[in-house]
Amino acid sequence: MLYPKIILKPGKELPVLRFHPWIFSGAISSVSENLTDGDIAEVFSSKGKYLATGHFQNSSIAVKIFTYKQQEISNDFWYNRLAQAYALRRKLNLVSNPVTNCYRLVHNEGDLLPGLIIDIYDETAVIQAHSTGMHRLRETISDALSRLYGIHLKGIYDKSAESLYKNSGIKTENCWLSGGGNDVIAVENGCKFSIDIEGGQKTGFFLDQRENRAKTARYAEGKKVLNMFSYTGGFSVYALKAGAQLVESVDSSAPACRLAERNVSLNGIDSSRHRAISADARKYLENMEQAAFDMIILDPPAFAKNTASRHNAIRGYSALNTIALQKIAAGGILFTFSCSQVVTREQFNAAVAAAAIESGRRVQILEQLGQAGDHPVNIFQPESEYLKGLILSVE
Repeated sequence: MLYPKIILKPGKELPVLRFHPWIFSGAISSVSENLTDGDIAEVFSSKGKYLATGHFQNSSIAVKIFTYKQQEISNDFWYNRLAQAYALRRKLNLVSNPVTNCYRLVHNEGDLLPGLIIDIYDETAVIQAHSTGMHRLRETISDALSRLYGIHLKGIYDKSAESLYKNSGIKTENCWLSGGGNDVIAVENGCKFSIDIEGGQKTGFFLDQRENRAKTARYAEGKKVLNMFSYTGGFSVYALKAGAQLVESVDSSAPACRLAERNVSLNGIDSSRHRAISADARKYLENMEQAAFDMIILDPPAFAKNTASRHNAIRGYSALNTIALQKIAAGGILFTFSCSQVVTREQFNAAVAAAAIESGRRVQILEQLGQAGDHPVNIFQPESEYLKGLILSVE
């Protein structure tokens, strides 16, 4: 099958030869006539050498590459790519795991499926397209999922409305592609969580923190714990199950706080050990009593969506961590994170170091943290390592 062609400018093929999955608009010399957003296109060097195939988008990232082999892109191609992602999750012991029934099946460029996220919650799959090309394939992807999982998949929900509009300007509605039912209970390392697939943030839960939540249990026993930006209480449930004396879950969203309370109850935890508080996180930190908590978890939303806002984001991370370091009890443990893709690990660590200097506390790094293995990093695209975290001991 013949696909539209994209010709690069002289010398602009080097990133593609190094397997970076993005081609920027400034690297393109010409495109085939009538090439439209979401079309599959083949990319060639200025000398006519085939380089890669991907989805075209009339934006700064003009091509998102999904293969470096010239071939027909059939329905079987997409099924095989999903099957490869599924095989990796089997290696990670996430498929048919008796204590964990939720995981990310497809992680964008990390699985060489740029523009596509698929999360599994028990017997429900949630698809989120971040590009026009992947959105146009939603029925094909849905069919491939049904073929891959068979009777073990009861529902497939397309939750692309927000991500697609943000990235391509296309208006669409979220909908069930097959099955239905919003009441899903996910189990993660034996902890139960009620997932609001239709109304929750992202696909309903933040699966990338699974391994970091488990590490909370090492430090939480007997502690008073503050979980900031708590969303639906993931870290809170782990801390409480590990024997925390008290946990406060603070989030600006009142519905998220109510869901956090439900998740605590789902796990049979005494509700008197947990308080869910809807409040502005920074103001809450500033106004709370000194040394009220032995352990603080800072897991804020992304402070920077692009490089233009990176400097302000770094300052924001430093300011937030300064307050937490000033307030935490002596001998305390601070879990602190950044999920801003444009802020590197080095920049985040430097921001936290600046906060330690400002706070005047003695701070030691116990562990450096990242995203869970089902959110693989594309080794040829360092920016796909978006989640950075530290466990700190504070004297």
